[in-house]
Amino acid sequence: MEYRDYGQDGLLREGERLDDLQRDGMMIIQNPDWFCFGMDAVLLTAFAKVAKGSRVVDLGTGNGVIPLLLSAKTEGGYFEGLEIQDDIADMARRSVRYNCLEQRIHITTGDIKEASSYFEAASFDVVTTNPPYMTNSHGLTNPAGHKAVARHELLCSLEDIVRESAMLLKPGGRFFMVHRPFRLSEIMNTMTRYKLEPKRMRLVYPFADREPNMVLIEGVRGGNPHITVEKPLIVYQAANEYTPEVRELY
Repeated sequence: MEYRDYGQDGLLREGERLDDLQRDGMMIIQNPDWFCFGMDAVLLTAFAKVAKGSRVVDLGTGNGVIPLLLSAKTEGGYFEGLEIQDDIADMARRSVRYNCLEQRIHITTGDIKEASSYFEAASFDVVTTNPPYMTNSHGLTNPAGHKAVARHELLCSLEDIVRESAMLLKPGGRFFMVHRPFRLSEIMNTMTRYKLEPKRMRLVYPFADREPNMVLIEGVRGGNPHITVEKPLIVYQAANEYTPEVRELY
């Protein structure tokens, strides 16, 4: 893949920008014409529990924001990101290099549907994923674009993600996902079918008087049936004003 260099030690390409992650001076490379990470990724990194020395894989890592943030927030030992789009994976690698994290984070270009062929079975303590939420390409003007791939299940399904996660996790390993509440029944059934027992769940509301628009869920490979539903997370207390809890998470 050939690019012209646009400053920042040759790591930025045309159309890209360097954004502050507001964590230990860490920066991330993004292209707003493709797709930029959102609140869902940030909330997932706050919800996920990563023990010291853990091996973590992020499925559908995009520009690598989840491994980057988790490497700063936790004492995890090694972070792997899997991304099918080669140009996005290249961007993630450059962000890793910019932050001098090559010894802790690695980005692999590959298909989630075949994740278990890239990595050894039962080789990770934690799987994280912020997958596409929508089930088809209805209404898309550009079904092949980066934003479409990020938002719609064009290249992988919920079942693909859960199946491969179960194969990659060690017994007792933990699965963390952010998704949409309207698919909660399907999520629970799919996780249970692949022996990723749902253990913890938190609904995210844009405002206290609105319906939830995100769900954070944790599963354990081979866990016993028992789920804890945590208190709701409210994002805004007024227009464009985060609640104190969300400001702390950010």
